[in-house]
Amino acid sequence: MSARNMVLLLFTAVCFAGGGIFMKLSEGVSRPLPTLAFLGLFVLGAVLQAFALRQADLGVVYVAVLGLEAALTLVFSVALFHESLSPRRLLAVLLILCGVALLRGD
Repeated sequence: MSARNMVLLLFTAVCFAGGGIFMKLSEGVSRPLPTLAFLGLFVLGAVLQAFALRQADLGVVYVAVLGLEAALTLVFSVALFHESLSPRRLLAVLLILCGVALLRGD
């Protein structure tokens, strides 16, 4: 996978993770602006992922985006919502990122 495609996957994951933040802020789709923000970010993420799929395998792109999104979401949730970051959660994210790194080399 090219460096350009990895950057595209990172931006895709940022869109999906950011969408998750706004989903939480929408309070069950009861607040219009956060709801529009999460929907917009999810659509943008899907479009970016579709572009990435033009140059890479579905399984690799999908798993890479999910892994990066999970890691980013955990970081965002700790930073913005003061959620806990236990050693076990940190290890889980590191394992996910190792898996994403292994996919890149294929």
